Amino acid sequence: MKAIEIIGLNKYYGKSRGIENVNLSIAEGEIFGFIGPNGAGKSTTIRTLLNFIHPTSGKAKIFGLDIVNDTKEIKKLIGYVPSEISFYDDMKVKELFKYSAQFYGQNFSERIDQLVEIFEVDLNRNLADLSFGNKKKVAIIQALLHQPKLLILDEPTSGLDPLMQSKFFELLQKENQLGMTIFFSSHILNEVQKVCHRVAIIKDGEIIEVEEIEKLRKRNYKKVTLELLKKQQEVPFQIAGMTNISVHSDNTLISFMFQGNINELTQQFADIQLKNLWLEEPTLEEIFMHYYEQEGAK
Repeated sequence: MKAIEIIGLNKYYGKSRGIENVNLSIAEGEIFGFIGPNGAGKSTTIRTLLNFIHPTSGKAKIFGLDIVNDTKEIKKLIGYVPSEISFYDDMKVKELFKYSAQFYGQNFSERIDQLVEIFEVDLNRNLADLSFGNKKKVAIIQALLHQPKLLILDEPTSGLDPLMQSKFFELLQKENQLGMTIFFSSHILNEVQKVCHRVAIIKDGEIIEVEEIEKLRKRNYKKVTLELLKKQQEVPFQIAGMTNISVHSDNTLISFMFQGNINELTQQFADIQLKNLWLEEPTLEEIFMHYYEQEGAK
């Protein structure tokens, strides 16, 4: 049985496109990444899956259950962390967890204690007094406390500091090893690469590619920017793997995308005078632009 199966799913807001002809199949036990720039349709897809909004057409199933007709049963099987967090502000953290546990008719005290220790959450704090990062940690614990079969995450790391992100990714991998399926939506390619088995790329409401994460890693693109001491009309060197080369208007700033052996690249810098050098992870939008240019050149 598939954890998630989406067939020809469309959502329009009047004449405005939300998502269009989305098709996905996610196996039980996968950690599946769902990536794209803000506004690409990630949250619309998730909210449609959760039946918070109704699809215009198409269908989808979670563990074989229809997202519209069987939504009550589905919600027993999933945990969900939204991108924007909102709570009852007059409650304490421990009161929220107790309230959430009542929906499942179980005592999750031991599970809550384990998660609170990992995420360093104060159970006695009022929700209204929490920072955005601490609210995000509370939302993650709330989504995990009943050990759902499927965990749906929409931009879950926003607000978390790097140390807490590391703990979060470690926890996801442990939960996955115990059988949990994870649907991880993000606009940050690097964090999806850390934990996901496969990834779908969505842009302008449409899935443009579904790929194994290992193949995505092999691309290993870097964005390189050089600031030169002297003006140059063109790039002073070219090696295999350099694309999207641009000499900026003042002729001292050069940028390009690079895929290949980084040591071969840095060897080229020995014969030029540099003022500054930036070696960065490209944004998803830059990868998309590169992807389209490469596809168009074929």
